[in-house]
Amino acid sequence: MSYIDGFLIAVPTAKKQTFIDHANRADSFFIEQGALRVLECWGDDVPDGKLTDFRKAVQAKDDETVVFSWVEWPDKATRDRVGEQMQELSKADDRINPEKNPMPFDGARLIYGGFSPVVTLEN
Repeated sequence: MSYIDGFLIAVPTAKKQTFIDHANRADSFFIEQGALRVLECWGDDVPDGKLTDFRKAVQAKDDETVVFSWVEWPDKATRDRVGEQMQELSKADDRINPEKNPMPFDGARLIYGGFSPVVTLEN
């Protein structure tokens, strides 16, 4: 069964194209490592909540946009294998090397987690 890595980040709105360029470089690496699909979704209807919301979760500032992303892996074992090799692989592959392809957002406010699908509906 597939496995999903989910991410929520606040990206400076003025750096949208920089983020897209960064994601295109880094995400191609994950596909080559076995990811089935990577989606980077730029927020355009992210309402403020009364108690909590996406913006509050990542402490988004007025000049930032919330990005919701996920990587779909064929299984948790593939995801874990890639995760264990990331530090070593980043030295050899500029696409995931933070010095060569720096994140255009504050990584300290990135929220992420791994998820096992429990319901999947497809058309």
